[in-house]
Amino acid sequence: MTSPIEIKGTETPVLDKAPDPKAAPEEKKLEGRSPGQLMWRRFKRDKAGVISACIVVFFFVVAAAAPLIAKVYGKNPYTLYAQDDPTLFDEFNFPAGANGGISGDFWFGIEPKLGRDVFTQLLYGMRTSLYTALLATLLMVLTGVLIGIVGGYMGGKVDYWLGRITDFLLAFPSQLFFVASMPVITTIFVAPDEATPTYVKACAIMGVLWFLGWMGLARLIRAVTLSLREREFVEAAKVAGASPWRIIRKELLPNLVTPILVQGTYMLPSTILSVAFLSFVGVGYDATTPDWGRMFATGSDIYEQDPTFMLFPGVAMVVFVVAFNLLGDSVRDAFDPKTGR
Repeated sequence: MTSPIEIKGTETPVLDKAPDPKAAPEEKKLEGRSPGQLMWRRFKRDKAGVISACIVVFFFVVAAAAPLIAKVYGKNPYTLYAQDDPTLFDEFNFPAGANGGISGDFWFGIEPKLGRDVFTQLLYGMRTSLYTALLATLLMVLTGVLIGIVGGYMGGKVDYWLGRITDFLLAFPSQLFFVASMPVITTIFVAPDEATPTYVKACAIMGVLWFLGWMGLARLIRAVTLSLREREFVEAAKVAGASPWRIIRKELLPNLVTPILVQGTYMLPSTILSVAFLSFVGVGYDATTPDWGRMFATGSDIYEQDPTFMLFPGVAMVVFVVAFNLLGDSVRDAFDPKTGR
C-alpha cells in the first residue's frame, strides 16, 4: 500500500472567503446621549424656538453694541438737535417733517419738544431696560433657588419660617410697592435737592424688583426639592456620609436645572415690563436716561400729534417679549421628554 507523499516547506494557500450577500449587515454601534444633547436636539427641531432665540440674541447684541452703532450712525441720544437746526421743528415744537421727522439724517425721526434722535434713543433705551432687567432677574433667580432648595431639603422649622416669610412677601401689592418705595430708597442715598445719579436709580430699581420678585421661583424649587429628597440617589448619598452641602450641590442642583431655566425665561420679559412701568409712571429712570418706559411716557403725551414716536419702541418691545415667551415655551418642551415636539 503506497503511502502519500508529504511535501515539506510548502503550505496550502488560504483564499479569502467571498462575502455572503445574504449575511446580515454589521450593526452600528449605539452611542448614548447626555440629557443636554437630547435637549439640544429637540430644541433644534422646534423652528419657532430657534427663530425666537435668534431674535432674542439679536436684541441683546444690538443693545450691547449701541454705542458703536450710534457712532457709525453719527448721532447720540443726548444732543438736542433742534437747537442747532430750528427748521427741524414747527411753531409748536413738533417735527416739521412728515412721520415724526423721519429722513435720511434721522431714520426714526426726532423727539418732539426736545429734538433728540429717536433711533439712538431706542438703541440706548433697549440697552438700559434689557440689562437692568437681566441683572434683576439673575438676583431673583439666585435668591429663589437658594431659599427654595434650603427650605425644601432641610424641612422642619427652617422650611416653616422660610415659607412664612415667602407668604408674607407675596401679600405685598407689588405695583403699588414699587411706586411708593422708589422715592424713599433714592432719598436715603441722595439729598432731595440734588440730582439722583443714574447708577443709584439703577441699583434702586434692581433692588425693588429683586425684593418682591423671587418668591414664585422659591416656591417652585421648594416643591421640586421636596420630591427629590426622597429619591433613592439622595438616600444613597446620605448613607455614604455626604454632607448636606454636597448633596445639594451634586445631587439636587443638577436635577433642578430644568425648572430654573424655564422659569427664568418667563421671569425676564416680566421684569422688562416692570422696569418700563417704573419709568412710565415717573419713579424709574429720569428723562436724561434713555429708557423704553420714558419713551412710552413721552409718546402717551403726544400720540395725537405725533403717533409715529410710539411706533418704534412699541413694536420693539412687543417683538422682544413675544419672542422671549416663545423661547421659554420651546425650552420647556425641549426639556420635557413626554412632549411630541
